[in-house]
Amino acid sequence: MGLNYNKFEKTCKILEENEFDKSKLISILQGVQEEYKYLPEDILAFIASSLNMPLSKVYGVVTFFSFFTLQPKGKYIIKICDGTACHVKKSTGLIDAIKKKLGLKDDEILTKNMLFSIETVACLGACGLAPVIVVDGVVYGQATPNAVVRLIDNVLKEEKEK
Repeated sequence: MGLNYNKFEKTCKILEENEFDKSKLISILQGVQEEYKYLPEDILAFIASSLNMPLSKVYGVVTFFSFFTLQPKGKYIIKICDGTACHVKKSTGLIDAIKKKLGLKDDEILTKNMLFSIETVACLGACGLAPVIVVDGVVYGQATPNAVVRLIDNVLKEEKEK
């Protein structure tokens, strides 16, 4: 299959912007995650090698901070609150509707085309708007299954227009 050199090219740029400075590891990792929406294993090994540090130390930083992820994410990240207020207001119905619309089975959280990923979160801090979902940082309160399906349809329509 071969290496994706473009992937390493982007990472090299991020490393250069951070002057290959070990003390800027978190900044480097943030840049890489912003680029790929997650931290690929081969990139972490490349970063460790480039900074002349053990891969275990890089993994230690990645696994310590909750904002880093080793799992691929979709272009559009849908966060569904399932905290107490949202759960009582039937957030599970939202989860079911989103999974059905996206064709996700059982524990799948990423669409095959990598366009959408879903995350169930404990609380989004908008209990007065329950049930709540967040799509790429935009909060949608008092969500219904029909409304979330329409939201996904709108995103799909915008994607086709690009």
